[in-house]
Amino acid sequence: MTKGSLTVISSSGEELVLGDGTGAPVKVRFNTARAERGTATDPALKVGEYYMEGEIDLLEGSIYDFIMLGYANAGRGLMPAMWMKAFERLRIVARRLHQINTLPKSRGNVQRHYDLSAELYRLFLDPDMQYSCAYFPTPDTPLAEAQLLKKRHIAAKLDLSDGCEVLDIGCGWGGMGLYLARVAGANLTGVTLSDEQLAVAQRRAASESLTERVDFRIQDYREIEADFDRIVSVGMFEHVGINHFDTFFHKSAEMLRHDGIMLLHTIGRADPPGATNPFLQRYIFPGGYIPALSEIMRSVEKSGLVVTDIEVLRLHYAETLKAWRKNFMARREAAKEIYDEAFCRMWEFYLAGSEASFREGGMVVYQLQLAHRVDSVPVTRDYLEAAEGRLEELESQRGIPGPAWPEDPPALD
Repeated sequence: MTKGSLTVISSSGEELVLGDGTGAPVKVRFNTARAERGTATDPALKVGEYYMEGEIDLLEGSIYDFIMLGYANAGRGLMPAMWMKAFERLRIVARRLHQINTLPKSRGNVQRHYDLSAELYRLFLDPDMQYSCAYFPTPDTPLAEAQLLKKRHIAAKLDLSDGCEVLDIGCGWGGMGLYLARVAGANLTGVTLSDEQLAVAQRRAASESLTERVDFRIQDYREIEADFDRIVSVGMFEHVGINHFDTFFHKSAEMLRHDGIMLLHTIGRADPPGATNPFLQRYIFPGGYIPALSEIMRSVEKSGLVVTDIEVLRLHYAETLKAWRKNFMARREAAKEIYDEAFCRMWEFYLAGSEASFREGGMVVYQLQLAHRVDSVPVTRDYLEAAEGRLEELESQRGIPGPAWPEDPPALD
């Protein structure tokens, strides 16, 4: 520690002051010797685990501040201990074992995270229940507006016209699909593996009188036997697993018509391939993996699809997570009533660590536009501005889908 202001209180009561005294002070207390040993040997897993279990407490500052101090002091000539590097190598070696996502296992993995109470997600997401990176022109853009801009941006890249048949792989609570149907005039098929998400999406389609043009269902993308003019997948590829990247793109190529367009929106790493953070692997996203762009491209190249555009969204997800974390903390007591204190600490650590990783940890979001033909989309990006302008007009003419719950409380961001 050469930067910042950190006070550490050991389980025996000893106090240690670290850093150069700059910045907001952070004070952490270890309540057990076990938490001290775990943090020293395997911090990537144990800091979050012991914070969740109450064996580490923040007496001053937040867990986000504590994590950001770690990033601030990383890469300053200090090499990780040999055993920490060994843990990371083992995780990279073992990652394929953790990501054998067969059809039954994929459904189980999704249910572990997305079949948590929809009431929980209501506490911190925008009213449309968008659980993926928003599009922030400025950090001050309200979350709901940023999520609408994200949907508009994606729809523009799909270059839709009325009557287009669209597949939404990983349709979530239905917001993206309903937007494409209502605003862009698509006939949409949305697939998910979450019972909770499906129930909300189907209810929303009925309330929007869109059931004739929107079909939400429980189905693995690998089981779909149909083809489409457009394919969109937002925030789902992170759950595919590295063993199945080739399958994902081969199947997508098979389902995409000859003159079709696909838009893949996924978290990615700006660094070389690595391993899933062990805390996220164990407690948040079992079977998940954040890919490097090189890993994505290797499988795209085998599929027969061509990349027609790549956009890198850098700090947009950091701002999204900041808004989610702020909302969650404002309604933390309500979350505690649904689950318990340990769950709230786990979720707090997940949101804080994720935000930090997009600010300082090399995480980004990639939007890949794919097609069979190089002339499936215009040859310059000029069409995007015009398409977004047209979509904005259509939003005014046709309306945008209403909130997932009309009685949602006002947004806190």
